[in-house]
Amino acid sequence: MAKTAEILEIPATITERGQTTVPAAIRRMLALGKRDQVVFRGLADGTVVIAKKQSSANDGDPVIGRFLAFLAHDMANEPARIRPVPKSLVARGKDLAKGVKVDLDAALPEDDA
Repeated sequence: MAKTAEILEIPATITERGQTTVPAAIRRMLALGKRDQVVFRGLADGTVVIAKKQSSANDGDPVIGRFLAFLAHDMANEPARIRPVPKSLVARGKDLAKGVKVDLDAALPEDDA
């Protein structure tokens, strides 16, 4: 016998400006972090689905995007100009980061909003 999927219903209030807060349980379910975006999908039967927006290469900081596009263009048009990073610069970077511990798998602190 197949297990029936439960539907999670959490009421939310729409403000005067047409805004609402995505409830914490939904943010956890969708693995949403600060600055993540969501998409709303309206189905023909009137159902609305909210999902985490999948990022693409064009998303993010517009300045960084233009810079990366510039680099890609420059590398394609001038491949002879590509040089390895000097060992002294790599060593300096390692020195600057020495002792810095980052756990990329650690959970972010919960917010109750």
